[in-house]
Amino acid sequence: MAAPMSEGSPALEPGAAPYGNFPNYSRFHPPEGRVSLLPGGLLQSLFPAAARPLLGLDVGCNSGELSVALYRHLLGLQESKGCLDQPAAGKDLNLLCCDIDPVLIERAQQCSPFPASMSFANLDIMDSSAREPILRSYLDRFGRSTFDIGFCMSVTMWIHLNHGDSGLMEFLSFLSSLCKYLLIEPQPWKCYRAAARRLRKLGRNDFDHFRSLAINGDMAERITQILMKDCAMELVCCFGSTSWDRSLLLFKSNGSNHEGRESSEQEQ
Repeated sequence: MAAPMSEGSPALEPGAAPYGNFPNYSRFHPPEGRVSLLPGGLLQSLFPAAARPLLGLDVGCNSGELSVALYRHLLGLQESKGCLDQPAAGKDLNLLCCDIDPVLIERAQQCSPFPASMSFANLDIMDSSAREPILRSYLDRFGRSTFDIGFCMSVTMWIHLNHGDSGLMEFLSFLSSLCKYLLIEPQPWKCYRAAARRLRKLGRNDFDHFRSLAINGDMAERITQILMKDCAMELVCCFGSTSWDRSLLLFKSNGSNHEGRESSEQEQ
């Protein structure tokens, strides 16, 4: 998750990115720390009978380094062969990556080695009037109404801090309704305190909702409970934790909305 940031802005310190729009994020949280936890052949095991291209949504993609690493890993592509843009094991994947920061999105577009199958869009995912036409247009290109898999990597804290408990609930509900599977990496509560502390050190106002959040404590557990109890999802697997103490959790929708949509799409 990121916020607009002008190129000439002096706010390059971590605390000056109140929406998570760190300009060099992958330098201090390398993509390998996440993708190394994911098993090979994950897409094949999740979608063994899928003949159509798989569709993925990456929310809060920053400048795209992690998005590209996920794409390579999920399709079994070696870095030296990335420019060939060839899917592995017959599993084609089209990935829509979005972020609220236009500068980061422009960088991602310029550097992407997979322009034919990875799209980058400047989007505030919490703005329903903005997200609907962008997501609908993308899904319509493939005759689809939902994504096969969604990625939410270290994004939930920024949604939570800037939109409160209700915003976090709405965000998780929206993603669960739109994605059959959801791979999510929640930030632990200590990261909330650190983010608020950085803002204060820079003499900036605290996050509007930080001191009033009732959803707190073990955030991986709290988000798991929200997704399972309120969003009709089930926890498939915890792939472990990164070296910076963030769990990688895979959920699957058990709601009838996805099954109904999928059946109607296959009949078309």
